[in-house]
Amino acid sequence: MLIALDSVDGEALLRWSRWCVDGLVARCEEINSLNVFPVPDSDTGTNLLFTMRAAAEGAEVVGPAASVGAVAAAMARGAVAGARGNSGVILSQVLRGIAEVAGDEPLDARLLRGALNEAAVLATEAISIPVEGTIVTVLRHAAAAADGCPHDAALSVVAAEAADAAAEALARTPSQLSVLGAAGVVDAGGLGLLVILDALVGVVTGATPERQDIVVAPVTLATPGVVVPPSACTDEPGEQDYEVMYLLSGSDSRRVDTLRSRLGELGDSVIIVGDGEGSWSVHVHCSDPGPAVEAGLAAGRTHDIRISCFALDETRAGRVGRRAGATDRGVLAIVAGDGAADLFAGEGAMVLRCDEPVTPDQLLDAIRALDCGEVLVLPNGALSAPELVTIGVAARDESHEVLLLPCSSMVQGLAALAVHDPGRAAVDDVFAMSEAAATTRWGSLRVATERALTLMGTCEAGDGLGLIGREVVVIAPDPAEAGRRLIDQVLGVGGELLTLLLGAEIPAGFADLLSEHVAARHPGVEVLVYEGGQAGDLLQLGVE
Repeated sequence: MLIALDSVDGEALLRWSRWCVDGLVARCEEINSLNVFPVPDSDTGTNLLFTMRAAAEGAEVVGPAASVGAVAAAMARGAVAGARGNSGVILSQVLRGIAEVAGDEPLDARLLRGALNEAAVLATEAISIPVEGTIVTVLRHAAAAADGCPHDAALSVVAAEAADAAAEALARTPSQLSVLGAAGVVDAGGLGLLVILDALVGVVTGATPERQDIVVAPVTLATPGVVVPPSACTDEPGEQDYEVMYLLSGSDSRRVDTLRSRLGELGDSVIIVGDGEGSWSVHVHCSDPGPAVEAGLAAGRTHDIRISCFALDETRAGRVGRRAGATDRGVLAIVAGDGAADLFAGEGAMVLRCDEPVTPDQLLDAIRALDCGEVLVLPNGALSAPELVTIGVAARDESHEVLLLPCSSMVQGLAALAVHDPGRAAVDDVFAMSEAAATTRWGSLRVATERALTLMGTCEAGDGLGLIGREVVVIAPDPAEAGRRLIDQVLGVGGELLTLLLGAEIPAGFADLLSEHVAARHPGVEVLVYEGGQAGDLLQLGVE
């Protein structure tokens, strides 16, 4: 028979953090699929998972013997530092709410009510222009339900009432936010919060609530009295191209308020939250990331700056097609392997094969053969930089503008091609494509053909070699071990999407082996596998 806890100590709170991570891993893709607001970039589940994992890692550092207050404070610090996206920033305030009310004594029903209320206040204050029908709405209803419980109610009752109220509020979100109603989905962040509250119920009672699929409430008029300015992150968000996030320290409340106002002038979806210990996480959607970062520099010390391009995210999610009115612009990609050639051609690129070394003259002839006024070239590492500069100069004339993109591998070329939009100005198109390539970390896996000296030491014929860029970083007795260690290295500094481009000589089942390793060691990272067919490398990999 399960016995419910009367209170939560440091060990139980640490266990809750682990249950939250497990719950978000299990429902990450489902949450991502609901993500249509404020930007339909299908990453809310991933953002919540990364944020919660950062919180759990912070809790692991202080350990299960620490007090509730110490564990909660460590979770809040970790969540604020590791927060991703709007939803992750709000989640950090749920954890900070617990830290604000928790002390050396275990967390009981009274303290849980206070923690949820504090979390709702912190989350609401963090957002410049709150919008109904989001994770904050769900959090507010959960806090109100907990607060409405009798004062002598057990912890299990308060936790369950909060989670049930969150589920009911989540079902109503489509009637509060028209973009959700139009898509027939509930708020993605709100579902993530429900997963977290249900995990708390599970820790307290020993059993996580079994819920049927959330039934979307009938869509009626939006909640009376809710007026959302057009510039806010609302049903019709502004034309913002970037999400900018960074951490801020060495500041104070006055300068943070000034920063909030300045970011409101530059963009929308402004959220600034603190960890209660002198650090803030800053979030904004804007059309130009430079001024948003400069505003942070004026407010204090900025670090861990992260800039995401929505065009890239939306293309990944399959929600953005090519714009109408395409210009006289073509893309020429240098590619090895039948499968890779089909991939690039399928995305609209002209292909120059380099299964045998391609010469500068061959590339020049291919550029001149294109009947396009603007030619974007994806070299994909096939030629040296001096050769490319020479070719670019020679190819330009009155009828051809040639732009060479900094793609050092085919996986970088695929990332660049994913955001290609012939409907926008060439300079903007090249910028977006170059940024996509530059932010894709790439490597390769191959088998040593002879004994050789590398920066990592001496390899023997038959050893597995893992490279990041063009440098050997892993030597292992077999390719499978080299592949696992290479993936651990490239994902060790973060990443949400791992692309594997398989070579012609890769053994059967090898990609499944690596995909299973990613699922076990790096949950939440999406793996895309393509048949490339290139010679030499067993595979190329790219991390975004």
